[in-house]
Amino acid sequence: MTEGVKRRYDSSRRQEQAQENRRRIVAAAQALFVDKGYGRTTIADVAGAAGVATETVYAAFRNKPTLLHRAWDVAVGGDEQDVHLLDRPEMRAVLAEPDLGTRLARFAAVNTAIMRRTAPLLRALRGAAASEPAAAALVAEADGARLAAMGVHAAGAAGTGQLAVSEEECRDVLWSTTDGTLWHRLVVERGWTDDRYATWLGRMWASMLVADDEGPS
Repeated sequence: MTEGVKRRYDSSRRQEQAQENRRRIVAAAQALFVDKGYGRTTIADVAGAAGVATETVYAAFRNKPTLLHRAWDVAVGGDEQDVHLLDRPEMRAVLAEPDLGTRLARFAAVNTAIMRRTAPLLRALRGAAASEPAAAALVAEADGARLAAMGVHAAGAAGTGQLAVSEEECRDVLWSTTDGTLWHRLVVERGWTDDRYATWLGRMWASMLVADDEGPS
């Protein structure tokens, strides 16, 4: 009985250690990809920053492109859970809001938090895309996934009956203003706070997308 309990304890400890190693590896990779660049970052660099052996990184992620994808997924979601962004509670709450102006304001706040996590990494990957196929592939994948997600938001906006433009135009406006460029320009380069940026973004969207009392044009 004691031996069985010990084996379960040892197994649990090993699993916890493996999960902790993965978290440290992903965090180290995110920071290095941003600060040093994807192409110049090696698996050995990541291992050193994470405080693990190089073999541990390979055992957990096999190669650098796989590690990049995991780092991106964690940046988008904000945690290790494999839950699609649209299925997360904060986004479900946005999509459930019946008033379109309020919905856009809430979406702007959620998107700003996402930009805080993803924009630096995406910016670094765009810079590496010309010479690094893995970076180029992830940028294209991220843009495509975001377009699909904005299509869901646009369809929901149209469903409120308060949309001033076509569903397609709504999708394209949301897509073009959520790639991190505006956030970087205003927050990083011009020194805006995230709160100021989120408020401005929500108001801008509302001015472009919400119909007035006379109805959609």
